[in-house]
Amino acid sequence: MKKVLIALAVLVVLGVAGAGAAYLMLEQAVAQPKGPATAPDVEFTVAKGTTARGLGPQLEKAGLIVEGNAWRFFLWKRGALNAKAGRHLVSARMTMSEIATALEGVPIPDDVPFVVIEGWRLRDIDKALAEKGLLKAGEYIKAASEPAKFKAPFPLPTTTLEGYLYPETYQVPAAGVDVHALLQRQLDTFAERFFTPHKAEIEKSGRSLHELVTMASMLEREEPVPEQRRTVAGILWKRFDKKQGLGVDATSRYELEDWNDRKAFLVKLRDPNDPYNTRLNIGLPPGPIGAPTVESLLAAARPEDNPYWYYLHDAQKKLHPSKNAAEHEALRAKFNVY
Repeated sequence: MKKVLIALAVLVVLGVAGAGAAYLMLEQAVAQPKGPATAPDVEFTVAKGTTARGLGPQLEKAGLIVEGNAWRFFLWKRGALNAKAGRHLVSARMTMSEIATALEGVPIPDDVPFVVIEGWRLRDIDKALAEKGLLKAGEYIKAASEPAKFKAPFPLPTTTLEGYLYPETYQVPAAGVDVHALLQRQLDTFAERFFTPHKAEIEKSGRSLHELVTMASMLEREEPVPEQRRTVAGILWKRFDKKQGLGVDATSRYELEDWNDRKAFLVKLRDPNDPYNTRLNIGLPPGPIGAPTVESLLAAARPEDNPYWYYLHDAQKKLHPSKNAAEHEALRAKFNVY
C-alpha cells in the first residue's frame, strides 16, 4: 500500500511539473513574437462574425503566432477581445497582445485608385470623379474655386486652384471622396514635387510662380515629348518678353466642354474677345489651362536658350522649330499644318 501511495505521489508531482512546464511554454509563446524584429507588416482580414477564439487558427496559418492553443491561453488571461471586421496591418514581430490591440483598432479603409491625367482641367477631374460615383458632379469644381480654404507654402490664386492640383494616382475611399482632403493632397503633392525642392530656382527665374504654372500648363498640352518642352519654353518666353502673340492653340480649347470639339475650337480661334485666345491676344492666358507635371514645370523654369521663334508639329507629333516666319511658313506647307 505504501508503494502505491508513493507511486501516486510521484505521478502527482510529475503531473504538476508537466503542467507547470506547459504553463511556462504558453506564457513564453504569448510574450514573445513569432518572427524577428525585421518581420514586415502584412494585411490580415477579420471576417465579419469571426469570434476571438476563431482568429487563432487563422493567425497561425498566416504565420503571425506560434499556434492556436497559445492564442486561446492568451484570451483566457486577457479576457474580451473586440476585433473589428476589416483589414488590419499586423506583423510576426508583434506579441499576441500587440496583435490583439491592432485588431481592435480602426480597419484599413477600402481605398481605390483615382488617376488624375496630366493636363486635365478641373472640369475633366470633376467629370471623372462623378462618373466613378466618388463625388456629385460639380462638387470638385466648386471646392477648387475657393482657394482661401486651403493651405500651401506658396501664395495661392484667389479664384481657382487650376494648375496647382498635381496630376497623380491617388488612393481614395471607395465609398466616396472627401473633396477638401483630395484637393489638399493634390496641393501638398505639388509642393512636394515642385515648389519645395525648387524654391530657390523659382525665385531666381525672374518669373512669378503663377506665370511658371501657367506656362507649364501650356507646355503640358503643346509638347507631348517631355525632353522637348524646354525648347518650346524657350520660344514661348522669348515671344512673351517681346510682347508677341504666343499662338498656343491649346489655350483656345480651355473653356470648351469637350476639349476635342473641333468645330467649337475653330470658332474660339477666331474670337478676339476670348481672353484665352493667344493667337489674337498678347501675353499669357488669364491662368493655367490644366494640371502640369513636374517635367513641364521645370521646363517652364529652365527654358532653352535657342535661336528659334516659331514651332509646329507634324502628323507624327514631331517638333519642328524655325528661326523666322519664312522658315515657319515653309514648314507649314511641307507638313500641311494650318
